[in-house]
Amino acid sequence: LAKTFSYLANKGTSVQTGKPVVSPTQTKQLNALLATCGLYDGAGEFAYRVGMPGKSGVGGGIIAVVPGEMTIAVWSPELDASGNSLAGTKALELLSERIGRSI
Repeated sequence: LAKTFSYLANKGTSVQTGKPVVSPTQTKQLNALLATCGLYDGAGEFAYRVGMPGKSGVGGGIIAVVPGEMTIAVWSPELDASGNSLAGTKALELLSERIGRSI
């Protein structure tokens, strides 16, 4: 997952091929959407706790983006009331604090 979405941390350019996937403007817009609604009704809480644009799936996966630096993928199946991975969210929160990165 992290590799698939790495273009979102790289101004729209694939890290693997060096070719554009989307424009820098579209990348900014996609990251804004992820930050505001990528984690269902839990998007605000995720933004507050983790501080990174992200997208979750009901299978327990979460992808988070640190624009200009990296993408991070986590997975754990137990979900919160909003359908987001409990352990995944906590892991990203702790990582964000440890590396000092957020938007």
